Amino acid sequence: MTNLRIRPLAIGTVLAALSLGAAAQLTPQQRYERQIAECNSGKLPDPQRNACVRDAGRMLDQSLGGTPRNQATTSEDGRATIIGPAGLPPPNSGSNDVTSPDGRATIVLPADQQQLPQQRP
Repeated sequence: MTNLRIRPLAIGTVLAALSLGAAAQLTPQQRYERQIAECNSGKLPDPQRNACVRDAGRMLDQSLGGTPRNQATTSEDGRATIIGPAGLPPPNSGSNDVTSPDGRATIVLPADQQQLPQQRP
């Protein structure tokens, strides 16, 4: 009779070990995505969900060697210094400045416009 009680326990232990072994085969990104899916499953209230997401990100950072170091980069136009994670491309400055035809003003053009529109006579 004691044999019958040990078998379910042994089977449960083997199944737990197999599932842990399968989880160990996941990449850090796969583990992160799995945890995020669990966080977003709708089972947690907002504060606990937010903590769950932060923990998932923290675990991913730790498994990848820590958070990326910040570095200073200069924008394309040289007018700004951007502090961000290493490897982050500098953002497009988004505009060009042009002196008005009479020389009294500096006009900042939208990013999709390269020159001032032609003035009508």
